[in-house]
Amino acid sequence: MGRLIRLVFFVAVAFTAGIFFERNHQSELCEQSGGQWLRAGFCAKE
Repeated sequence: MGRLIRLVFFVAVAFTAGIFFERNHQSELCEQSGGQWLRAGFCAKE
């Protein structure tokens, strides 16, 4: 039972880290293209 709980925990941590990694990457791409990354999570071109 302990291994199952540990597996769920590690999968959740990896999923959350992947989300933050992808959001950071999209933010960098937005800034490179001349846009502004908004707090809502999307790029706005001025």
